[in-house]
Amino acid sequence: MCSSDLKATLEIRGAIRPWLDVSRCLVAVSGGADSLALATSLYLENRTREDPAELYAAIVNHNLQEGSDLIASRTEATLRKIGYSNVTILNVEVIITDGLEASARRARYDVLDAYAASINANKIFLGHTKDDLAENVLLGLARGSGTRSLSGMAKVVGLYVRPLLDISRATTEAACTENGIDYWSDPQNKDERFTRAKVRHHILPMLEEKLGPGIIDALARSSRILREDADALDEIAADVRSEE
Repeated sequence: MCSSDLKATLEIRGAIRPWLDVSRCLVAVSGGADSLALATSLYLENRTREDPAELYAAIVNHNLQEGSDLIASRTEATLRKIGYSNVTILNVEVIITDGLEASARRARYDVLDAYAASINANKIFLGHTKDDLAENVLLGLARGSGTRSLSGMAKVVGLYVRPLLDISRATTEAACTENGIDYWSDPQNKDERFTRAKVRHHILPMLEEKLGPGIIDALARSSRILREDADALDEIAADVRSEE
């Protein structure tokens, strides 16, 4: 297959490349297009390195949907087909205290933190995309959030790295197609009981239609600007406190 047939994969590999300066890394995989495109491109990019990292993949099974065990098993099989030998399914119990999404997110990060520590991973790769970033900005605006919240997801937080924040969801889906990867589409992403689903399937498409294309890029750009502003304000505040 020529490079022109792997345009999306090459774009994702380019986004990953600067972050592969580690001896051991963990990639979190849900079975969706974003994380499977990340895992595939990570594997392909890593094997071209003179000193490749040791790759681990973790599938977090929240046990919140019927058939989640089967989805996790299928995702494990896909990862092994890609070439991963270190694949683990992490089963978690989600205790709902402040909403399903927030509780599931907290449980997911807790189990990823513990597993990464057990294997001494240097980095944990997550598959969030530019679309996720734009959705976060709109959700923050709807809540009347401040600068820090509107800045959305950071590319790096501790061990966590999100190399795809400049990559679109369409690109991750294209990368899966290029590599013959079947991915799972989470039905909760279309469940309009969740505000994010409304933003993804109605609000953003409506804005693109009414205001013209480029809204996702603009929101993601605003997020980055706001993050820089919030970081600068934090530094100024820290300097002021240190002088007191």
